Amino acid sequence: MADRVGFVGLGIMGRGMAANLVRAGTALTVYNRTAERTAPLVELGAVAARTPRAVAQNSDVVIICVSDTADVEQVLFGTDGVADGLAPGGLVIDTSTVSPTATRHWAERLAEGGVAFVDAPLTGGSEGAEQGTLSIMVGGADADVERALPYLQQVGSTITHVGPVGHGQVTKLANQILVVSNMLGVAEALMFARASGLDLAKVITAVEGGAGGSWMLSKRAPQVIDDDWRPGFRVDLQQKDLRLVLEAAGELRVPMLATSLISQLYQPLLRDGRDGDGNHALAETVARLAGQR
Repeated sequence: MADRVGFVGLGIMGRGMAANLVRAGTALTVYNRTAERTAPLVELGAVAARTPRAVAQNSDVVIICVSDTADVEQVLFGTDGVADGLAPGGLVIDTSTVSPTATRHWAERLAEGGVAFVDAPLTGGSEGAEQGTLSIMVGGADADVERALPYLQQVGSTITHVGPVGHGQVTKLANQILVVSNMLGVAEALMFARASGLDLAKVITAVEGGAGGSWMLSKRAPQVIDDDWRPGFRVDLQQKDLRLVLEAAGELRVPMLATSLISQLYQPLLRDGRDGDGNHALAETVARLAGQR
């Protein structure tokens, strides 16, 4: 892999991904708005830059992993943004979960300067980011996806090219519909079992290998019964993704009955200042409605 690679955004997901790239031998330049987060990557062998533009000036490929649509816009086109530093022939890989419409617009703007764009949102939680086992849904032209693939393979184990630019984001939003619907089912099942006096750990063991089993059940239900609200994916980011789903569904005139309901169930957690808890804290809202803890 001859490309020099830059990485912008070292949050819960980005720091594990960047570390896996460095360990794989990638020449990596990193930037994070909170500069001290770059220190562990520098210890591994990465080079820290002071701005996204400086990252791009030292890179042929720039990977972005930030929180929301406005954040990607700022990284790309704000003061000292990536677009000002990346030379023609460069490639941007955006792994954030953001608006599909904005994604297509960014790709068009970058193309005017000879820079290609791939949207590659991902799923698998902080565990997957650390272990390099993320599932990645990729939108972009065939040649651009082929160029991005070696780097995506260092951070993910399942990589699917789903279509042109923007289709990766749409696929990720479909994933988020499944995630929250699944978590609501897990929460209600645990509430029902607890009200019946069952041992919840035994219930999980009994059902997770059957038709009711799922990643959310196996990974997050044990955290729920242990009152462990550490995030694999934060409540505020989950709610942001649901907002994106509902906005896109509005444009498509597609009803989102369960998703709309679940978005409302996350609101009490945000009201109570639990933005940084894991998205499995949805179980707390469900339990509260039942008069349980």
